Amino acid sequence: MQKIDLPERPDWRAYAQEVGFTFADMHGEPYWDETSAYAFSLEQIENDIEDPATELHEMCREAVAHIVTSEDLMDRLAIPEKHRDMIAASWRDGDPEIYGRFDFAYDGNGPAKMLEYNADTPTSLYESAAFQWQWLEDQLAAGVLPEGSDQFNGIHEALVARFTDVFEPESDLHFTAVAGNPEDYGTVEAMGWAAREAGLGAHYCDLDKIALSDDGQFLDDEDRRIAVLFKLYPWEDLLRDDYADHITGSGCLFIEPAWKALLSNKGLLPVLWQMFEGHPNLLPAFFEQDIADAMTGNGTAAVDVAETFGRAEAQLIAGHVRKPILSREGASVSIHKSGEVVEQSTNTDYAEHPRIIQAYAPLPQFDGFRPVIGAWIVGQACAGIGVREDRSRITQDLSRFKPHYITA
Repeated sequence: MQKIDLPERPDWRAYAQEVGFTFADMHGEPYWDETSAYAFSLEQIENDIEDPATELHEMCREAVAHIVTSEDLMDRLAIPEKHRDMIAASWRDGDPEIYGRFDFAYDGNGPAKMLEYNADTPTSLYESAAFQWQWLEDQLAAGVLPEGSDQFNGIHEALVARFTDVFEPESDLHFTAVAGNPEDYGTVEAMGWAAREAGLGAHYCDLDKIALSDDGQFLDDEDRRIAVLFKLYPWEDLLRDDYADHITGSGCLFIEPAWKALLSNKGLLPVLWQMFEGHPNLLPAFFEQDIADAMTGNGTAAVDVAETFGRAEAQLIAGHVRKPILSREGASVSIHKSGEVVEQSTNTDYAEHPRIIQAYAPLPQFDGFRPVIGAWIVGQACAGIGVREDRSRITQDLSRFKPHYITA
């Protein structure tokens, strides 16, 4: 894994505007940055990222099957009690999943370490699936990249195949996101593009324009019934909205399904560690309260947690990360080494939530930037990656998206 300086395409900004990539710059800073790219070997992609991501997703599905049977774990993940049956039914009924994105710490050597799973509403889809592929083709044509260079990127094709597998031809799907957010709309449009290519109808409606009919069905802004809804709106928020009370009786199939609320929650991380302790792609992780109980001997799980914690204690003391179970863009996350706080997010939006403790896996540094690997899952297999980098140890909303390629 290397970071290689490369010349930019002379007309890439004009092309970005032409194809609707309006958020290539955000907050006065570059978001898409092709002044350099990350280069991987095929072995690194296949053995260290692709296969482990696919295996981790299967492990996550096993975790869901476990969590839905446990009121204690539902409590720990702060799932509203009145919606737990809906989540469990969504899993039992096999409500289909479409996509998700693992975030990995990886430096090119040894196993990638799972930092978290953005399993519900992951963004950066358009730039991962489409814009960086066009970059590869353009730079190959210009002779900037060596002949035979490739990219781990079958994301769009996998999405088309997934929509084809899940839905009957000409089925109507609706897509929604919060109005006025170009990045969210880019993700939704990338999904709609794949659905249309799969022979499905794809209709967009702003989230705040969705209505409820007298008989309890969801309606779009043209009063059409919504039978299938892809929502770029997290389940942790939706479950706390008044509209959540109408989901079960609406007859609407939600994408991502309700059971994905259990995977996009960082409480998943200690569940995975308890189930698969020692797995090479996992980091030791615990509910913060469990550690406190284990240290004092309180709580019904204190003995079991104390044994598991004891095996990981030295690693956690050397370095750990405190994360709220619900958090986005690194908000309210802090990094601790040898008892000292070495970095913490200035965004405290999620500070009120319970926390987990996860062993610290430092991101590698390249020219002062720290990349995180986003491994995209479509259906149940890894289909490509996107790379974001940040000067901070905590990847936040001002991170940059970097293209990548596989060396010939």
